[in-house]
Amino acid sequence: MEHIKNSNTQAIVVNSGNANACTGAAGLKNAYKMTELTANYLNLALQEVLVGSTGVIGVPLPMDKITYGISEACKDLNNNGGYDAATAIMTTDTFQKTVMVETEINGKNILIGGIAKGSGMIHPNMATMFSFMFTDAKISKEMLQKALSESVDLSYNMVSVDGDTSTNDMVIALANGLADNDEIIEDGKAFDSFKEALHLANTTLSKYIAKDGEGATKLLEVNLKGAKTEKDAKLCAKSIITSSLVKSAFFGSDANWGRIMCALGYSDGEFDPDKVDVTFKNKIGQLQLVKNGCGTNFDEALAKEILDQDTINIYIDLNDGEYEATAWGCDLTYDYVKINGMYRT
Repeated sequence: MEHIKNSNTQAIVVNSGNANACTGAAGLKNAYKMTELTANYLNLALQEVLVGSTGVIGVPLPMDKITYGISEACKDLNNNGGYDAATAIMTTDTFQKTVMVETEINGKNILIGGIAKGSGMIHPNMATMFSFMFTDAKISKEMLQKALSESVDLSYNMVSVDGDTSTNDMVIALANGLADNDEIIEDGKAFDSFKEALHLANTTLSKYIAKDGEGATKLLEVNLKGAKTEKDAKLCAKSIITSSLVKSAFFGSDANWGRIMCALGYSDGEFDPDKVDVTFKNKIGQLQLVKNGCGTNFDEALAKEILDQDTINIYIDLNDGEYEATAWGCDLTYDYVKINGMYRT
């Protein structure tokens, strides 16, 4: 945070496999050492380098390996390095998470690219995963921060794999201005266009993280509408996607809609349960399970066929207002327990 406040970032150095959290004064010293080594190799000021770490908590960094790794990485910077970085930051991830979005602002083509990691210990607040976003847009630091913060709140912060918020990790956006558009320094059409493109990139990476939840077999998307306030909408949607019982039911393809109603009930969101509608939908079709807070006489066989797919949309209508929210998660499987039962060893 000191470096973000005091300079314009030129590089990010990251290690995977070790969180460097709960490691005391030595851990902080090692974090500074990582930025110092990177700055020296790249002829940058120390404050122009940010540092990130992810992995096991409470273990000192192996600085001999870190030092060697930084040396080798700085020697091998190239135009395809983004894919190498996307691979290097993985922990229990099963695939690279990358995105590229193109838009036009003031007659100039703007690119926004990003890489992310995240599979377990995912319940952002903002934390729990890495996302590094890069753009050639010319935009002030203040407006880039505003666009990122607003997008994060509706993308990464609406993901939950297991309800556990991590000790560390981050989302960072860097802009180099090479697109040479008129600099975005205030609200307006140009800022809105940029934020829309950035949000598309962040939402895409959020879905990848949810889909790649540890041991997951299904991507779940909650589309909730009809809430009294935005806060109510987000609380209700996030509560459903976080519920271990809801996630377990989807793993077993069990249309146990009562668990969804229960999760809504303890969400702290304000709504009238007698107005709630619940529908499942995907490429197989759609099926309404709840109408006005009560179960319908739905087709169990069709429900199971929908739930057997690897992507399921859960549509909730609170019928109580004009606000909506979307949240992403995954099913909870035997493999999640297996992976985390031996994560450190």
